[in-house]
Amino acid sequence: MQNSLVSILIPVKNTEAFLEECLDSILQQDYKNWEVLAIDDGSTDSSATILKSYAEVDSRIQVFTNSGSGIIDALRLAYAKSNGNFITRMDSDDIMPSNKLSTMVDSLVEKGTGYLATGKVLYFAKEGISNGYARYESWLNSLTEKGDNFKEIYKECVIPSPCWMAHKEDFDSSGAFFSSRYPEDYDLAFRFYENGLKVIPCDTILHHWRDYSYRTSRTSEHYAANYFIDLKMHYFLQLDFNPNRPLALWGAGNKGKEIAKILNKKNVPFTWHCDNPKKIGKTIYENIIQHFNTIADLQNAQCIVTVANQEEQLEIKTFFKERNKKQGKDYYLFC
Repeated sequence: MQNSLVSILIPVKNTEAFLEECLDSILQQDYKNWEVLAIDDGSTDSSATILKSYAEVDSRIQVFTNSGSGIIDALRLAYAKSNGNFITRMDSDDIMPSNKLSTMVDSLVEKGTGYLATGKVLYFAKEGISNGYARYESWLNSLTEKGDNFKEIYKECVIPSPCWMAHKEDFDSSGAFFSSRYPEDYDLAFRFYENGLKVIPCDTILHHWRDYSYRTSRTSEHYAANYFIDLKMHYFLQLDFNPNRPLALWGAGNKGKEIAKILNKKNVPFTWHCDNPKKIGKTIYENIIQHFNTIADLQNAQCIVTVANQEEQLEIKTFFKERNKKQGKDYYLFC
C-alpha cells in the first residue's frame, strides 16, 4: 500500500491562466505513483490544448472530454477512468506543495480504511484575500489540526474540495460522485460524515487555494446561499434530527427564516427563539418568537443555531456549556 497508485481527479474549464502551474505542481510531487484524470468540461480557451501537451510528455496524465455537462458529470467520468487505490481531487487553478500526496498517503497507510486524509489550506490571490476567506481559512485549519472537522459540519463545508484523499473502498461506500446535489463538495463532505469516516489530524499546509473574481464558486448559481441551506437541512433531518426530542431554532434573521420555512414545509414542529426585542413576541410564519432563555425550559431539546456573529456564537456556546449541552449532539451551528 505504501506505493499504491493515487488517482487525481481534475475537472477543467477555462483555466488556461493557471493550468500549467497546477500541472507542474503535480509533476513536482515527491510521491511519484499517481495518475491524473483530467476532464475538459467544454473549455472555450486553450485549456484543452494545454492538457494535451502535458499528456503527450507524461503518460500518467490522461485527458478526456466531458460526455455530460458540469462539474459533477466531469468528476463522474474522471472517477470511472481511474485505477488508483487512493482517490483525491484537485482544482485546475490551484497548487500542490510537493509533499501533499506523500503526506496523505502515509497517513492513510498508517490508519487504514475508515479514515479521511486532509490538510491545512492557504488561500492566495493577486489582489489579496478578503476577510471572509481569511476567517474561513483560519476556522477550517483549526478544525483540521485536531481532526474535528465534522464537529461543525453544519456551519460550512468542513472538507476542502481539492484537499482530501480516501481509500477507494471508503470513497465507494460514501457514494463516490453518484449524488447530483450541489454544492457537490459540501454534499460529499456530508456523505463522508454519514459513512462514519474519521478525519486524520494534520498541522501541515497541503494545498494552495487560489481565489479570483470569476472562479466557479463565486459565479455559479449552484453555490448560492439557498443551496447551502437546503443541503444542510436535508442532511440534518436525515442524520442528526431526533423527532422524539423537541426542536428549537435560535435566530430570526434571513437564515433562520429560510430554515423555518423548510421545517414548516416538512411539517416538523419547532419553537423559535432569539434575543432581538423587536422580534420577541411577534408571530412569523405562524410561529411565536420567544426569548432564547426559554430554550432552557425545553426537556432534552435539540437546537439549530443560525446566529452568525462570532462573539454571539461564543456566548451561545457558553449558554449551552453551562447547561451541560454538547455541540453536535444537543446544538448545531448552521452559520
